Amino acid sequence: MARTFRTTPCRLAAALLLLLAGTSGLLAEPLRVLSWGGAYERAQQEALFTPFSEAHGIEVEVQRYAGGLAELRRAVAAGEVPWDVIDMTRSQAMAACDEGLLEPLPTDLAAPAPDGPPAEHDFMPGAIGDCALTHTLFATVVAYRTDAFPGRRPTRIADLFDQRRFPGPRALQRTPAVNLEWALLAHGVPREELYRLLSTPRGLALALARLDALEEIRWWEDGEAPVRLLTEGEVVMASGYNGRFFDAMVNRDLPIEILWDGQVQEHETWVIPRHAGNPDTARAFIRFATSTERLVALAERIPYGPARASAAERVGRHPDTGVDMRLHIPTHPLNAEGAIAKDETWYARTLTRMDDYFAEWLEARQARTGEAPTPTAGGDDQPVAP
Repeated sequence: MARTFRTTPCRLAAALLLLLAGTSGLLAEPLRVLSWGGAYERAQQEALFTPFSEAHGIEVEVQRYAGGLAELRRAVAAGEVPWDVIDMTRSQAMAACDEGLLEPLPTDLAAPAPDGPPAEHDFMPGAIGDCALTHTLFATVVAYRTDAFPGRRPTRIADLFDQRRFPGPRALQRTPAVNLEWALLAHGVPREELYRLLSTPRGLALALARLDALEEIRWWEDGEAPVRLLTEGEVVMASGYNGRFFDAMVNRDLPIEILWDGQVQEHETWVIPRHAGNPDTARAFIRFATSTERLVALAERIPYGPARASAAERVGRHPDTGVDMRLHIPTHPLNAEGAIAKDETWYARTLTRMDDYFAEWLEARQARTGEAPTPTAGGDDQPVAP
């Protein structure tokens, strides 16, 4: 069961100030962060990691992964965890917390808003958990090559499955999450009924049959792969993270467009793994990285919605391109009309079962079609397990 850790008011803030006041670049151990790489990590470097190092003299070392709990389970079981902080989706954080893989977080870890309201009144509902603190809201979306469909463009998520009107290979993440929801939406299932139906054998069979009807799927694992596959023309439509597609569209002027219908919104959180070597520095970093100022800086570099109201209302333009970032955030009214709020409690409860069920289905499909995960490019795109 998840545990709750409590401190007396202001005690944590005072302790973190003492910690940071006593550190120096020569003496302090590096903070080891596990994150997602690519455009997202580049934005984090500018908005979070470099400012933290400059303010406190603590080097930040970043490793990359593609999600999942397998490596964390092994590390915790061995008592040798190579990370101090992990950037983790909330559904996986909830599952990891229940398994005892994460440290409980103090209830007063986050800083108050600049104008005084306490953090619990500034963060969105559910953002402050026993083991995880939500910092942003991102979306998994579908993007397509604009030159692949010159006559008409995809307008709804059902078009992902319509290879008659929109022919060509698709790229989908090798996971049940989001794919199952989209498959049922394409069947006409109302958004409010998705998770109830997915809890039944009939619902799962219906979703997987819809996925199975797609021809030539490129299965990706690394978050940069969908952009690369679209850029190189290997696929015409791909699922992926809205921030990566924004980077390709706006910063690299690539011929792709986001289909916002059916976007699946999810919380992204900071967590501290059990047996982390520098838990005090990790807590200090989380407090720093979830401040209003830092969340604004991050959202102005990559369009993920800040988890606190004081930050969301301050988001402005990209510092280099001048693009109004508010128009590209998943929670903007123009983008959120057809959005799905991912039921993270459902996923935390069914994570292992869904993964096993999906893996069994995918193995059978791959044996039939010869499909395999998309190879990962080297360098900046290379993820680190899990």
